[in-house]
Amino acid sequence: MLLETLDLLRCPFCGTRLSVVDNAALDRGPERIESGVLGCECCAFPIVAGIPVLIAGDATRDAMHALEAGRRDDALYRLLGLDAARLDAFRELISGDRPPTYRDLLPVLCLDAEADYMLHRYSDPTCLLVEALLDAVGCRGRALDLCGGCGHLTRILLRQPACIDAVVADVHFWKLWLASRILAPDCEPICCDANSPLPFADERFSTVLLSDAFPYIWHKRLLAGEMRRVAEADGAILMPHLHSAHGENYSAGDTLSPAAYRDLFAPLAPRLFDDRGLLTALLDQRVVDLDNPVSPADCGDTPAITLVATRDTRLYRRHDAPDRRDATGVLVVNPLYRVDYRDGISRLTLTFPTPEYEDEFAFAKRYLPASVTVNGDLRGALTPTGGDARYAELRRRRVLLDLPRDYC
Repeated sequence: MLLETLDLLRCPFCGTRLSVVDNAALDRGPERIESGVLGCECCAFPIVAGIPVLIAGDATRDAMHALEAGRRDDALYRLLGLDAARLDAFRELISGDRPPTYRDLLPVLCLDAEADYMLHRYSDPTCLLVEALLDAVGCRGRALDLCGGCGHLTRILLRQPACIDAVVADVHFWKLWLASRILAPDCEPICCDANSPLPFADERFSTVLLSDAFPYIWHKRLLAGEMRRVAEADGAILMPHLHSAHGENYSAGDTLSPAAYRDLFAPLAPRLFDDRGLLTALLDQRVVDLDNPVSPADCGDTPAITLVATRDTRLYRRHDAPDRRDATGVLVVNPLYRVDYRDGISRLTLTFPTPEYEDEFAFAKRYLPASVTVNGDLRGALTPTGGDARYAELRRRRVLLDLPRDYC
């Protein structure tokens, strides 16, 4: 955790400032705190592996006691939630001859089908839409990726030219650990519960992004008010892929009607957009069309909508979607493709991890071809220059992805 982040943080319970406790748990450099304890006027919180954990619970308390006893590894293992078998596997991975990849670590840290979703996040239609939305709207200062998980979208925020820094907040410590080590190492991870008041001072974020997660939050009214509170006066609140109560969704969560979502952000006069319309315009016209909002009545049985709330009405227009040819990480074949290389030719076959995944993300077939044949060996990382147009169409169609190093 950067020392300057202390000015941003507030206790989620009493609202007072946090300060660093000078005790045996403290591992502090000139700019960062790797481990330690933060205190406020009501309680204390640990910093483990550079991540402040602003949650009250047994695991948090145990981790703090382990830090104070000098057992920093035990504090990390407790917050990662590892049982004996997974702890052995984790230790083996991190002590190996090479750094473990995101793909290596997911089966150890994630125990359910969400692992497939998180591995292939950069392929799915929601990520395609969010990436285009962020490229269109941009970020003019500090960004907050709320319920940001492993930092897939945080990485997209950080590449915006005017983004100063990005905070990724999530209730799952292990996701933030992966975000800070692999997906978005320049981010500032904060472990907190979005069902409680957010642990941030007022009006600190120019962009507040909450993608995919809002229907799973129980205290929606509280969170909506908190998002408005922490956003700057002319900032933007972006909420892609809100599951509608009037449509069919996999793992729908506790959905609301489009009108109810809109009313939660009424002070900012939010606008609603049908995700199907946004994606169709993006694929067919290469535009992000924020000039044609829909009314709640017009949403019909659409499965999901996008909400944009900002006083900066200049954002509400048609934005051209850029074709990115540079790479911030490594350019590789999408993990959804099986690559067969023979006689100087790579044959790529689209292969979904499960029938359920294929059904849920069927829209991806609009841009992911079933098979591709390409001259050359595509089994490893590719290194085209920024002006190299050979792979432009494959990147546009998500056959090739710009992924973080050590992703897969």
